[in-house]
Amino acid sequence: MQKSYDLTLAEISVVAAVLLAVIITFSAVLFWRYRKRRGLGRMAQFAGLAVSDNVIQDQKLSSSFVLGAIQNGVVMVGKDNVLHLFNPAASKITGWPADEAIGLNVANVLQLLNEGGQQLPTEANPFTKALQTKQSVRDSNLWLATRSGKRVPISLIVSPILDPSSQTVSSVVGVFADTIKEREDEAKRSEFISTASHEMRTPIAAIEGYLALALNEKVAKIDPNARKYLQKASDATKQLGILFADLLTSSKAEDGRLANYPVVVEAGEIVEQVADAGRLKAKEKELGMRYIVSHDQQRASGQVMRPLYYIYIDPNRLREVLQNLIDNAIKYTSEGTITVRLTGDSTVVQIQIQDTGAGISSEDIPHLFQKFYRVDSSMTRTVGGTGLGLYICKQIIEMNNGRIWVESQLGKGSTFFINLPRLTAAKALEIQKRQASQISPLEPTHQL
Repeated sequence: MQKSYDLTLAEISVVAAVLLAVIITFSAVLFWRYRKRRGLGRMAQFAGLAVSDNVIQDQKLSSSFVLGAIQNGVVMVGKDNVLHLFNPAASKITGWPADEAIGLNVANVLQLLNEGGQQLPTEANPFTKALQTKQSVRDSNLWLATRSGKRVPISLIVSPILDPSSQTVSSVVGVFADTIKEREDEAKRSEFISTASHEMRTPIAAIEGYLALALNEKVAKIDPNARKYLQKASDATKQLGILFADLLTSSKAEDGRLANYPVVVEAGEIVEQVADAGRLKAKEKELGMRYIVSHDQQRASGQVMRPLYYIYIDPNRLREVLQNLIDNAIKYTSEGTITVRLTGDSTVVQIQIQDTGAGISSEDIPHLFQKFYRVDSSMTRTVGGTGLGLYICKQIIEMNNGRIWVESQLGKGSTFFINLPRLTAAKALEIQKRQASQISPLEPTHQL
């Protein structure tokens, strides 16, 4: 299981500071001359950065001073994958003196490992990806093997430096931080949440039971007003029970304790069952509900045969994910139709849940699958929720070598996508024969 550790605002913004430190030495004279020629006043600009006269003139604010003051490791890597800049914090974290690290291949100095302790292949290395894609690469789940062999958890952002004229990447800047303290704090929080949630479930269940007895006409006689109040208390208690259950599930998902019993299943059967179960809720809100199976349909004896999409997953966990997404689609849609679509190709099964609701802003989408994150809008404030549902969905799908994401526009609704590895009929039969041995036949490195 991979865990998610969000970078702080300071860590993210340090990229801007690094870029400033790198270019200021080369651009200070140009800034000064340009200001004097054009009369630009008290500030010069370059590549979107604003630099005051104080920074340009003050030798204390030189690039070496800025890089030395930054507490995160900062490195610059050229197109040849050779290190050309290595600040003091990078030396402290990696154990490599700066003068020895300069000129070496970045992969030899920054030996990056995945959660399983395996060294990242070249194509998965963030520095290589940033150089090739010209896009920033961020990874908060890496480990670094220091020069002494010690393994340190780190978060890393690699940003390309583009030539404004040719739009080619001349080098990349990497900023990384030791996250061992954050991981220890997160482990303590998870342990507390897990213990508290588990202990609270017993009294909550008892309260629910007594309220149910009080509301049972065969057990107790109460007046209508009292019944109304007890019903509200019962509803609130059930919601509290759901919250504690979600907290416990999210805690287990984080540290790999979430029960998962994968078997070979036909995705169409499960998706259709969950879609049918959601029709009643959709009907209560006067919404339409459609279930569509698309792609590679075949005809036999004049009838259209639905393709069989075999996957290897815990069916109960898949139902949990689909039910959560369909419930959300119904809750956040005022009018229109909910469409559940099943499609795929030879290697991937894709499930889509599309609504005609209010949509999600582009600013909210990157945070949507984080714990306790809820879109701040007039609709979400009136709809209950724990802010854990989508986080749990993401953990379950990734646990099964899948991927989940959303595409949305404000005012045009949202579509949630789930990709899962597809099994051929022969592979599905082979796995079913081997399941008695309790050995998972799928490699966890399957990439979509």
